[in-house]
Amino acid sequence: MANAKLLQGNEACVFGALAAGVRFFAGYPITPSTEIANIFARELPKLGGKFMQMEDEIASMGAVIGASCTGVKAITATSGPGFSLKQENIGFAAEAEIPCVIIDVMRYGPSTGLPTKSSQGDFMQARWGTHGDHAIIVIAPYTAREAYRETGRAVNMSERYRIPVIILMDEILGHLRERVEFKEEDVVTVVDRKGPAPGVPYLPFEDTDDLIPPFAGFGDGYRYHITGLIHDKTGFPTNDPETINQVMRRMNGKLDRYRDEIVKVKYVDVDDADILIIAFGSVARAAEEVVRSMKKAGKRVGLLRPVTLWPFPDKEIRKAASGKKAVIVPEMNLGQMVREVERAVAGEAPIYPLNKIDGELITPHEISDLIKEIL
Repeated sequence: MANAKLLQGNEACVFGALAAGVRFFAGYPITPSTEIANIFARELPKLGGKFMQMEDEIASMGAVIGASCTGVKAITATSGPGFSLKQENIGFAAEAEIPCVIIDVMRYGPSTGLPTKSSQGDFMQARWGTHGDHAIIVIAPYTAREAYRETGRAVNMSERYRIPVIILMDEILGHLRERVEFKEEDVVTVVDRKGPAPGVPYLPFEDTDDLIPPFAGFGDGYRYHITGLIHDKTGFPTNDPETINQVMRRMNGKLDRYRDEIVKVKYVDVDDADILIIAFGSVARAAEEVVRSMKKAGKRVGLLRPVTLWPFPDKEIRKAASGKKAVIVPEMNLGQMVREVERAVAGEAPIYPLNKIDGELITPHEISDLIKEIL
C-alpha cells in the first residue's frame, strides 16, 4: 500500500484485515456494507484467499466460524437486519471461543429502516445482541485511516484472546472517501492464535494461566469436539455445576484480565476543559470540530472518544468527567451510550444527552448550541 491513498471507510477495513492476515470472507450483500464484500471478492484471490457469497447472513456467520476452525483468519460484514440475523452464530462463536471478526456498518432501524441513512443504533446490540453472558470486544473507528488500523487490531485481538470482535462503523464513515496518509503507527503487525504444545495431551478448553486455551485447527491431527452447549475442558457438553461455573468464569474473565490491553480511548483537550464531550464514530468528527472552534472562542471544551466501546471505558470516563461543569453525549440514537456514561460518571458531573434519529449526522452547530445553553 502506498504511503498516501484516497480511501473509502469500507475499503480501509478490507485492507486492514488483509494486512492482519485475513484470508477468508463470507457474507451477503447489504447496504451500506456491500463494498466490503465487493473488495474482498476482488482482493482475496490475489492472496490465495477465499471469498464466498452465502445465501443469507446466518449462513455467512456459520461459514466464517467453520473457516476459522480450520485455522484461517476469517471475517464477515453486514448492516442492521443482517447483524440481527448473525446474532445466534455470534453467540456460538463466543461460547466455543472461535476467533472471528464481524464488521457492522450501521444504518437506521429497526427492521429494514433506512438502508442508505446513518445511525449508531447498534451500540447495545453489539454487546448484548446474543443471549447469555459472553465475552466480546467492540471497536468503533472514526476515520478511514483508523478503520484500516483498528480492523487490523480487531483481527489480532480476535486471534490473541480467542474471541469474536465486532467493528462498529456507521454509513457515513463507511461511504466517505478521504485522503489517508499512513504513518509508522499504522503498520499492522500480525498476531497468530496460540496452538497446542507438542507432546502434551490437547484439551481445547483447558484452564491455562493466561485464561486462553490453545486452539488447534481442524486437520492438524487433534481430535476434539466443538459445541454451542456449555462444555467441559474437552469440549463435550456438561451439566456439572462446578465445571460450568469454572469454564464460564474463565471464558468471561478474559475481558477483565486483559481489559487495559483492549480498551483504547483518545483525548482532545480534556484536562483543562470545563465541558466534556463523549462521542464515537462519525459523531466524534463533528465533536472535534466543536472543540477546535470553541478553543478559538476562548471556551474550554474537550473530547473523550472511545475507540473501544466494549469493554466500556468506565474508569477513563469517570476520571475525565471528574470536576467538569457538564458532560455532553451526542449519539445518533435515542440514548444508548449515554446510559453507560451515566453509570461510569456516577454523579461526578451533570450529563446532557444529544440525540438524533433522522438518519443525518449530528452537526457541530447542534453540539455548539447545546454547549451555549449549558454555559
